[in-house]
Amino acid sequence: VQLQACGGGLVQAGGSLRLSCAASGSTFADLAFGWFRQAPGKEREFVASVSWRWNRDSKYADSVKGRFTISRQPSKDTVHLQMNDLKPEDTGFYYCAARTGRIGSTKNDFPYWGQGTQVTVSS
Repeated sequence: VQLQACGGGLVQAGGSLRLSCAASGSTFADLAFGWFRQAPGKEREFVASVSWRWNRDSKYADSVKGRFTISRQPSKDTVHLQMNDLKPEDTGFYYCAARTGRIGSTKNDFPYWGQGTQVTVSS
């Protein structure tokens, strides 16, 4: 499975960004996806995940609930992370991850990782 993330950038606090992750090398419907982020000097942390196939299950870190939305776009084999009301503490390198099967929420749940995209939120 290959994952290609894009959509990061520099935005002011309160602004929005949409990250996208294009998947290839596997049947898209059989994959569950997650987004993680890593700030300088910190551990990589879970942000959001969505289940496989037509299951609508999703999970979010408490810090992003109500502001971020993860969604699947099967027509383009792509997963999106819509980020609204961004805060400086959302700054970090955002990674897309995938696994076959049901939803996951830890780094160890996901064997496939993309290269990441930088998100910077200025105050």
